[in-house]
Amino acid sequence: MTPLSPFEPARLGPLTLRNRIIKAATFEGRTPKRLVTDDLVEFHRAVAAGGVGMTTVAYCAVTRAGSTDGHQLTLDNPEIVTGLHRLTDAIHAEGAAASAQIGHAAPVANPAGTKHPSLAPSRVFSPLGMRRTHAVTPDDIATITKLYRDGARVLADTGFDAIEIHLGHNYLLSAFLSPKLNRRTDEYGGSVENRTRFPRQVVQAVRDAAGDRVAVTAKLNMADGVPGGLWLDESIEVARMLEADGALDALTLTGGSSFENPMFLFRGEAPIQEMASTFPRALRPGFKLVAGRFFREYPFEEAYFLPYARQFRDALSMPLILLGGIDRLDTIERALADGFAFVQMARALLREPDLVQRMQADASYESLCIHCNKCMPTIYRGTHCVLTT
Repeated sequence: MTPLSPFEPARLGPLTLRNRIIKAATFEGRTPKRLVTDDLVEFHRAVAAGGVGMTTVAYCAVTRAGSTDGHQLTLDNPEIVTGLHRLTDAIHAEGAAASAQIGHAAPVANPAGTKHPSLAPSRVFSPLGMRRTHAVTPDDIATITKLYRDGARVLADTGFDAIEIHLGHNYLLSAFLSPKLNRRTDEYGGSVENRTRFPRQVVQAVRDAAGDRVAVTAKLNMADGVPGGLWLDESIEVARMLEADGALDALTLTGGSSFENPMFLFRGEAPIQEMASTFPRALRPGFKLVAGRFFREYPFEEAYFLPYARQFRDALSMPLILLGGIDRLDTIERALADGFAFVQMARALLREPDLVQRMQADASYESLCIHCNKCMPTIYRGTHCVLTT
């Protein structure tokens, strides 16, 4: 079999991308009023001009209560439509496809910013909101499913080529999958099939709204990275159900919990000092005392999710997308040789939006990203690499 080339056109559902490299969803911090800004347009235009096959806008909350802190794009606001058209037009003009991640933060949300109570499958204490969450009701499930459907229609109508449904990082749908966060005894809790019911319902609603004109993917946690959370034995079962439903064009494989263990996703040094500086001065000492338990450190290595992701490659036939510490061309080639259809990159593209073009021009070129994770705290003032001017 001829190895897949990172730089040749590739099919993703109804799309043909110019290559197999996708800018991953990472909150840009450029929507202070929950609307598209010139800064957001330029952020994605630059990445598109830098050579990726597709760039992902992150993330589009289905409603303000579903944003993390009240500052994400909110799809139930009709004022957003003109800006979304402008954003997709700018991406398309550079030859890339436009994707949008759609989601509801639920337990990851901070009520102080959203002005709404945070939700979860069951009542749990939220270290982000410093209070207990509200348990989602069956009426909430129906309402939120409709919000996903309506939001997907907005994205399809404003020129997005793909929609990525957030099933990871213990956001709402991921929290339903988690045996630790989902303690329900109704049809949405207990068995893996029951815990998957709501996420599968949402995936189908998004597909119904998008039709066959837009690629629909999902970003699924392989493991939450916390004791008692979702792990490979059950997440592979979830993935098999999603594949059997036939509503997805591809599955992006991720891990970690923004609710309890974010560094499981990022790996490398935890930027505790820099995160503390984003808090009011009186709260910084307390944050530093407890931050070590929340921001645990894991050694960084290229493609650190690959060993877990290979388990999914063996279990599924649908296209899979690998992410996690992918900064080098030989790592991309290795992922494609292992059977993954695409790769996603994030932090390296903050440092060098034109990294894909640099790799294509020089196969030995190595990213300048040093995995310091000091970009993480910058989400509150415009996500960027602190080593760039």
